[in-house]
Amino acid sequence: MASPAGRVGTGGRCPEIPEFLAGAGGRPVPAVGFGTASSPFVEEEVRAAVLAALEVGYRHVDTASLYRSERAVGEAVAEAVRRGIVASREEVFVTTKMWCSQSHPDLVLPSIRESLQKLQMEYVDLYLIHWPAAAKPGKLEFPIKREDIMPLDLSGVWRAMEECQRLGLARKIGVSNFTTTKLQDLLAIAEIPPAVNQVEMNPSWQQKKIIEFCKDKGIHVTACSPLGGPGMSNAVLQSEVLEEISKARGKSVAQISLRWIYEQGASMVVKSLKRERIKENMEIFDWELSDEDHSKISQIPQHKKVTVTDILSPDGASSVDHAELDVIEM
Repeated sequence: MASPAGRVGTGGRCPEIPEFLAGAGGRPVPAVGFGTASSPFVEEEVRAAVLAALEVGYRHVDTASLYRSERAVGEAVAEAVRRGIVASREEVFVTTKMWCSQSHPDLVLPSIRESLQKLQMEYVDLYLIHWPAAAKPGKLEFPIKREDIMPLDLSGVWRAMEECQRLGLARKIGVSNFTTTKLQDLLAIAEIPPAVNQVEMNPSWQQKKIIEFCKDKGIHVTACSPLGGPGMSNAVLQSEVLEEISKARGKSVAQISLRWIYEQGASMVVKSLKRERIKENMEIFDWELSDEDHSKISQIPQHKKVTVTDILSPDGASSVDHAELDVIEM
């Protein structure tokens, strides 16, 4: 059976959630974190959900400039400190990300400082390049106009990311949606290797190649969309295989998916606005999947939910080859 890799003790923090070593600096990454991407975005709902997550034991909150949830996250963490839910801001691992329109060498430092201002924090625990592409500098835009998409100046941007860590604005730096090819390009020029690669990962998109590559290179993997992502069609929550395993185990389909990710040695960020679901999603550490369960899950058809076309507007033309920007990798 697969077993978690790089897991360490909790060091007095939130004993319910184990942690994974990642990179050389900063604290370990909690195995389960709380995601704050929400559409439509309602600030008060997200703030309340983050506070509820901290109350039930989460100690990792994931946000991004694109999500527009940084202010809500900062306010929720500050409220949790005031109410004694957490001892201090240092008890919460906070991740944020830089969007494509900010991914330019001269905009990295201003962007992290803007995020810190919204978060009302002096540093983030992890700062990520959100997508391996750049867009015309300007407002945060999703989807991106096709004519605004640009190749990423990886060397220049990563140098600026390294400066964020050297200045103490980010305890760790990393990437999101990077393929093994993009990671190889980055490792070839990096003085500080990426601590984390956050990618879409769940039983319907298992990322075996990425997992093996990152394990070999000492890069921790965090799963986003661990329950299949938004939309009417959901290959995880509607999976007959996972439903069969969930009934046999007396667990929810969501818990089966999250436990499977944990047993691959990856952490995850999972989102819900319902307190009971928030709590249920962290109750995955006192039981295991069997070898038979893993065998069944390994045969689930693979389908990636988010591709480069999902971040681009449907109209217009681009001068950049989309194959250079995409994140599909079997």
